[in-house]
Formats: sequence, structure tokens, C-alpha cells
Amino acid sequence: MTINPSIFKSYDIRAIYPTQINEENIEIIAQSIYKVISKKINKEKFSFAIGRDMRLSGPSLYEHLKKALLSCGLEIIDFGLISTPTFYYGVYANKYDAGVQLSASHNPKNHNGLKIVVNSPAGLIKIGKNTGMDEIKNDALGFGSFLNVSGGKISEKKDILENEVKNALKLAKNPKLNQFRVVADAANAMGALYIDELFKYIPGELIRMNFELDGTFPVHQPDPLNFETLIDLQKKVLEEKADIGFAPDGDGDRFFFIDEKGQIVTPSIITSLVAREILKTHPGAMILFDIRYILGPSKIIQENSGKFAITKVGHAFITEAMHETGAIFAGESSSHFFFKETGNGEAPIPVILTVLAVMTRENKKLSEIVQELRRSWESGEFNFEVINAAEIIESLKQKYSDGKLDEMDGIAITYPNWRFSLRSSNTEPLLRLNVEAYDKSVMEEKRDELKSEIEKLKA
Repeated sequence: MTINPSIFKSYDIRAIYPTQINEENIEIIAQSIYKVISKKINKEKFSFAIGRDMRLSGPSLYEHLKKALLSCGLEIIDFGLISTPTFYYGVYANKYDAGVQLSASHNPKNHNGLKIVVNSPAGLIKIGKNTGMDEIKNDALGFGSFLNVSGGKISEKKDILENEVKNALKLAKNPKLNQFRVVADAANAMGALYIDELFKYIPGELIRMNFELDGTFPVHQPDPLNFETLIDLQKKVLEEKADIGFAPDGDGDRFFFIDEKGQIVTPSIITSLVAREILKTHPGAMILFDIRYILGPSKIIQENSGKFAITKVGHAFITEAMHETGAIFAGESSSHFFFKETGNGEAPIPVILTVLAVMTRENKKLSEIVQELRRSWESGEFNFEVINAAEIIESLKQKYSDGKLDEMDGIAITYPNWRFSLRSSNTEPLLRLNVEAYDKSVMEEKRDELKSEIEKLKA
């Protein structure tokens, strides 16, 4: 049995079914996960939660995952069909030792994968490159004999979603909300579950698009970072004269907002909005955001007497940074939002409630709030398929050597009124460019300049 080492990514496992991940090798990977986690927490028998998304390969792979983990003698808690944020909440809130979510996030329908977490008193630890993924890979690639330990047992846990929503309402201080008209496009994926559950507890009219779970993704890919997938939602918001639009990704851990004009709200604006609200009740708190866009959030946090730190891109890296810094909240440019109070995992429901609460309290449209929070202009992310990424990065590092260089994650080069980030993708063979500036025309000029430079340097 050979396992492709490339499926072990920087912050999860992603693979094509059935060539790269299948019913046979998922059992090996599962037992390797058990062995690495057992050493990390110094226990041979412990509680282990599992959940899955709606992918067509999910039911079969899930049964083999369970079988392999039972053979390790574990106490398995079966969450069943569940979004990734709800899975994280379930592991953290119920104090289970560890867990695995079977999901490939927003990837195409023929993919599947595993997101792995360990619980700790300070919150969740996501297993990524710095926290155990290499050990899992090495064990799986050199796998020895299959464990077959007695004493394993399995039980089901069904109230996690309800408890997650109630907890989010508590975190948001049970806000009184207006009767908003909301359009949500769930992309036939897992975000449908928590949006439906939330609207059992809050007022408003929910207009549903693509809420039936369907792992073939019949309408569009569940990837709101690809703005083409948002076009139907943007049109529907305008047609329905809605106040706001919602767009979660495939496993529900990324969440985009559309304003009443049908415009996409950039995640850094949402980070700024939530940070501003948190700093009202937690003055001086630490807020994190990733290296791609920092100008807007840093200004808002400084204006509201908070502290901030910048992280590498990637949900596992951000959760790790929250442990290290004690940050109370983090926002990522790809619309992952993290709260200390939910174990440092993604938690979109408190973000939804915060946005609706600010709209209610200020009696303003979302587009008006966005304008008030805008401190900079962003290019959006540009992806380049290249085979000479390192060479391009080095060339641009030299060309822009008069700027302030940061090599935390690829390169980020900052000037007094603009900056750019250029990095290789952690999950795909791509070079990713992001440009931002305090002035829109400067951003556009530098965006076009950098795109042209990269095209010239492509091999």
C-alpha cells in the first residue's frame, strides 16, 4: 500500500478520492493519527470525536475511519454530518481529548480529507506542519502492523449544533436584532445546517439558496473566495431587496457577507468590525490577522486602543498563534474568523450576530458601516500558475528592496502608503499576490505593475 506524501498539507490532509485517499489507506492514516496524538497527550485510551461533511465519498470513508479508530481501543464520539466550526465547538465544549473531521473544505467534489485537532486547557491545537502533521505522514508512509486493541466503543452526540448556537448568542450578549431580510447561498454544503439553526433563535426572513446537502455541488463550487460563485447570490440580494447576503464555504468554516447593494464585503472589513466591538468590552485586547491585508485592521485596532499581531496564512497557523499570543479574536483574509472563547477555532455564528447587532444598533445599512470602517483599498488575490515561484519571489525581493521586507510567509514588502504580499500556496501549485494601499489609485497602479512583472518572470 503506497500513500502519496503530497496529501499531507501544511494544515490538514487533502486528497483525491479514490486514487489518493480511499477505504484502504484511510485506515492506515487513522491509526497513524492515533499513534501521534497518543504520544502528544501521553494516553493510550482517550475520547476521540469524529464528524463528516456531505461529500459522496464521505459515508464509506467514514465507516473505515471508525473501524480503524475502534481498533485502537478509543472511546469514539460520532457527531455524524456536521460543519467544521460545529465540530470544533463540539470537541472543545465537551472536553473531548481529540478529533477528526472528514472533509475537503471547498475543494472539488472528487476530493476528501481530514482536519485533526487535539484539545488542551488553553483551547484547540490543530494538527498542522508545526504541530504533528509531519509525524503522521512519516508514520503512515512507513506503516508497520495494524493495531487491533480491544475495548474500543462508540456513541453518538446529537445536540452540538443547538448548543453551539446558544453559546454564540451568549457570546454576542443576546442582542436584540431587527427583522432583517437575509439571502443565504449555502452551495449545497454544510453551512446550511448552522444558518438554519441560528434562524430558529433570531428574527428575520431567511431566503434560502442551495440549502439541500449535495456532495456533487450541482449549482457551483462551494468556494466563496472564487467570486464567480457569488454572482447568483449578489443578484438575489438585489432582486429580493435584502439587507444582507451570506455565503459559507463547503465545510462552513469560511463565511462571506454581501451588502444590500450586492457588493462583496472584504473579510478585513469584517475583522475590523468585530475587533472594534470586542475592544469596547475588552480594552487593550490582542487581535490577530494574517499577512495578506493589514493596513485596514491595524488602523481600526489602533483607533480603538487594542493590540495586534500578524500571522502566517492558514487556519492551523492562526490557531497556533492565538495560543502563543493569548489573542481574543483573529480574522483571516480568506474569511476564517476565530474566537478564544470557542477554543481558538473558527466560529462564524458570533460574527453573523455581531454584524446584525451593529446594523440594528446603528440603524445603518451594511454598505454604510463598511464605508465608515474603510481605511485602505485591497486588490483581491491573484493566483499565478508557475513552476519557478522561488525565482520570481527572489527577483521581486530585489526589485522592491527599498521597501520594508517581511519573510514570515513568502515575502511582504511595505512602503509608507502601500504594500504587497507574495507567497506560494500551501494547498495548490500557485503563487498568490495581494496588494493594498491607503489610496485606491495607488493600489490599482501597483497591482497592475506587479501583475505585469510576474507575467514577465513566469517560466
